[in-house]
Amino acid sequence: MSDESKPPRPPRTRRSTADRLREALADLHEHRGQVLTHTETAWASITFAGTRHSLALLFSGDEALVAGERFIAELPEHEFAIPAQLVADAGVIEVEHRLLPEPRLLVRCELLLLEDA
Repeated sequence: MSDESKPPRPPRTRRSTADRLREALADLHEHRGQVLTHTETAWASITFAGTRHSLALLFSGDEALVAGERFIAELPEHEFAIPAQLVADAGVIEVEHRLLPEPRLLVRCELLLLEDA
């Protein structure tokens, strides 16, 4: 098959810092949580620039709840590997448990990412 008869490749989509953060968080929560909301705001100090991310994650079902509990315990100390970014702060700001009609866990977390020069 010649190059002329091959279908064109779709353009590569650039993953944003937010995309990379959601992917890293999904790995941390074992792909058991669902992102309900994600907001990103610019952040700067005299010496640093970056973004603050606020997320709400939903864990539904028994297995997801166990993964969510591990996520809550591990997030503050987790070492992230996000290219050109340093996670300066990561924490859980709110947790809501419900048992009925099915077990579910809602976790709100915030992360501060700084541009790594």
